[in-house]
Amino acid sequence: MTADARPLVLQRSDDFDQSGISPGAFAVGFFFSFRAALVMISARWLRLGTEAGVIANLAVEFALLLAIVFQAIGPAARPISAIVRRSTMRWVLAFLAFSCLSLLWSATVSRPASFLYWCAMACDVAMVVLLLRGGPVARVSHSLMRGFISSTCVVACIAWMMPASSDLRLGDPDYFNTNQIGNLCALAIFMVQILAGSKDAKWKLPIFFLTVTLLRSLSKSTIAAFLVAEGLLLIRDKSMSRKTKAVVALAAALLVAAYWGLIGSYFDVYTTTGNQAETLTGRTGIWAYTLDVSLDKPWFGNGIDAMWKVFPPFGMDMFEARHAENELLQQFFAYGMAGVVMLVGVYASLFRRILGSPNGPSKSVLAAIMLFIFVRGLAEAEPFDLLLPLWMITLFSCIVDERLESREERTHSKILAPAIGGHCANPGSTAV
Repeated sequence: MTADARPLVLQRSDDFDQSGISPGAFAVGFFFSFRAALVMISARWLRLGTEAGVIANLAVEFALLLAIVFQAIGPAARPISAIVRRSTMRWVLAFLAFSCLSLLWSATVSRPASFLYWCAMACDVAMVVLLLRGGPVARVSHSLMRGFISSTCVVACIAWMMPASSDLRLGDPDYFNTNQIGNLCALAIFMVQILAGSKDAKWKLPIFFLTVTLLRSLSKSTIAAFLVAEGLLLIRDKSMSRKTKAVVALAAALLVAAYWGLIGSYFDVYTTTGNQAETLTGRTGIWAYTLDVSLDKPWFGNGIDAMWKVFPPFGMDMFEARHAENELLQQFFAYGMAGVVMLVGVYASLFRRILGSPNGPSKSVLAAIMLFIFVRGLAEAEPFDLLLPLWMITLFSCIVDERLESREERTHSKILAPAIGGHCANPGSTAV
């Protein structure tokens, strides 16, 4: 060994290695976004009813899981125990276990149907864990996010082809609503920012198309949360020059100006003939009723998927609330104080690990996603999953852990390298 020899250490950059695609991970990511439109396609386009869309959704889910299980047979890149022992993953598993256990006391309309939806949520996490078990985190995460982004672009095209709803927004209010469209676009944009950084030209068109679709969706809470998160990201991102930031801000202003007439027309409809449950007054009514009902079962809640049976129709249009329109209240209603603890535990654990990870563009974007979820959670929720889906929490947790481990490896190599180099430079040492 020569005097300048150093131990060979795998170098990882802050951005992900985008060489090579995992077909399984890409397919899973594609499905995670596209499934939001399956029921609408079944009911509106194919005229098969909603049941066919739900069955297709579950069938594809379980078929993908089976394929991933077969793919996972053989040597593992990392044991599953190394993935699930992290604090964030322990909270994810606790949420899955408790939500399943709540079926014992849930006021759900159909326990078998609710159990199937729970199985789908658990399968999401299982597929991501198995994919990360079988391949490098960088390759799996890049492939999965690329599939999600590609699928969201397809879903956005579908949204543009659909006739506008009566309140001028994109989507079908019954099967594929504007909030779903806006949320998918926002999450896909964040994923593009994680993968691409600020200098990758090939991602500019998807970002532009998804941003236009997000604004056109007129999903108020999603757009507000996105603007807050992106505004903070724009201020704190040191990898972008001031000129680039000025161009981005100007482009955003021009985009809003282009849609200003539509936005004004929408707010006229919103304030005069809009659905009462979509207004602030309607939301506060749902929040108040949710809190009142939740206090009857404050410790373990009403159980998974109990909202439809417990809640009465709201307003003159007899709107049936699918969730509490607030993530904290939703978890309190479904699982009581246990749900509040799990919600705080999941998000706080992930956010703490993000803050402790090495500085870089992806760290800033992950922090912005957490801010986006917090702001959006003030006026939105999900009936089963969290606003930041459990599968996405699993993926981001492993991404952050990989970066933390990479930093530890580099620190360890810097400590060992001088000692090894000095030893090899000793004239009395034997060359190998």
